[in-house]
Amino acid sequence: MVKKISTLFPLWAILASVFAYMQPSMVVEFKSWIVPLLILIMFCMGITLKIDDFKRVVKRPKIIALTVALQFLLMPLVAFIISKLFNLSTELMVGMVLVGAVSGGTASNVICYLAKADVALSITMTVVSTLLSIAVTPLLTLLYVGMTVPVPASSMLISILKIVFLPVVAGVIINYFFHKIIEHKKDLLALLSIFSIVFIIAIVVGLNESRISTIATTLFIGIALHNMTGLLGGYYIAKLFGYDKKSCKTVAIEVGMQNSGLAVALAMKYFTPLS
Repeated sequence: MVKKISTLFPLWAILASVFAYMQPSMVVEFKSWIVPLLILIMFCMGITLKIDDFKRVVKRPKIIALTVALQFLLMPLVAFIISKLFNLSTELMVGMVLVGAVSGGTASNVICYLAKADVALSITMTVVSTLLSIAVTPLLTLLYVGMTVPVPASSMLISILKIVFLPVVAGVIINYFFHKIIEHKKDLLALLSIFSIVFIIAIVVGLNESRISTIATTLFIGIALHNMTGLLGGYYIAKLFGYDKKSCKTVAIEVGMQNSGLAVALAMKYFTPLS
């Protein structure tokens, strides 16, 4: 039953978005919950990880390195190019670049499960990109939008440490000492993460309800192009390197699905709600 609910993640995300758009007053008051919810998501990811999960990096370093390189080189660059081509406002460009510059999202692990991709590899990729994002995300944001708006890179780094690194490490430590108990609760933890992600989506949609209706169609096309570039680029570049279909699907999903929750938290704290 829990797994069935989890596999309907895309549907919950759409329903939450529609509800928040129709009834923004029901969710906007939870604005301050975004960061705590993201910390909860990161903790849930950490608490399901074992030391062996990190050892997989040594076993498959090439494909993990390829995925991480695509995430942090391709995605922010494409976001910046699309923003310029579509003449997006500075606020929207900041949002696009932030989404491109963050790590892979925890939802990618759910989508890998649905797509019958390599879930274990997906989790490893997410962990590696998440840990790297602590330093890389502020630097990439500074590189692409630092000339346009002030980017507090050092403050962003500290925020990511608090939001991402500490909860993940705390989760790994707890799993190390209470592994047998946690093993039986994995599905519930995944469900908790999914509902947290969906709630964050709803809050953000509610906060921007008045702006969404006025945003040009070009933005939606730009977002779709950005996402498609990650998915198709991830798949075919991995294929070019000779990886099998299952691995290619995993790379595609991991590159195409970014940690938008982290991007939202950073945008809300250091830039604007519209970003």
